[in-house]
Amino acid sequence: MKISVAMITFNEEKILKRTLESVKGIADEIVIVDSGSTDLTEEIAKEYNAKFHKESWKGYGPQRNSAIEKCKGEWILNIDADEEISEELKDKILSIINDEQNKKEIFKINRLSVCFGKKLKHGGWGTSYAIRLFKKESGLFNDNTVHEAFETNKEIFKIKENIYHHSYLTMEDYFNRFNRYTTEGAKDYYRKKKKVNIFDIAINPIYKFVKMYIFRLGFLDGVEGFVIASTSSLYSMIKYFKLREMYKNGSYLQKDNNIKNR
Repeated sequence: MKISVAMITFNEEKILKRTLESVKGIADEIVIVDSGSTDLTEEIAKEYNAKFHKESWKGYGPQRNSAIEKCKGEWILNIDADEEISEELKDKILSIINDEQNKKEIFKINRLSVCFGKKLKHGGWGTSYAIRLFKKESGLFNDNTVHEAFETNKEIFKIKENIYHHSYLTMEDYFNRFNRYTTEGAKDYYRKKKKVNIFDIAINPIYKFVKMYIFRLGFLDGVEGFVIASTSSLYSMIKYFKLREMYKNGSYLQKDNNIKNR
């Protein structure tokens, strides 16, 4: 078997079909590890003959590794449920895995964000490389529950062809995730014993907005560029404020984290 697609899911019925449709023609198998979806995620996955496994949520790194371990392919394409493989990238992947002279084993691929229906090419959202294609035995993700990283001692190469990362479908979708993401980000900082001060809560969000909207030319993405810079700065403020609450009174730390927070 040449290539396996490895994915983790939780209530992805709105976006999963587009993702699975995009890997047609390159995937020899699709392996999905799901952490308790209550919508039509499983039914959609099985329409594409995916091998669907239900497991309790262990954190992003361990969950990804669980999917990878179940794959039988020589190559792994590890993508998220909200990522779409472009036609150009599909051709590039096929050229790599079918090249018998190829000695490269790990590739990071550019993710072009699509927010509120628009492809964002500026503000730091148009160039975001992540390891997505690799030979199965070349490495694994670390155990971070959020902000997981692929660990390897091998050289990493770049693929410039795009993955379309459908980050947020609507503003409602953004804020549905906002609360969970900021809580998990704060929990991660708390576990790492990161301290918080007034600069993090009041000044850092302003700096983040200026960096994204002005220095990284987010204004060229129009209204969507302004909105995503604004909400990103708010995200930063709320995450740090929640971290402050954790240190102050233990807020959020008692909540059950056995399901995937997406």
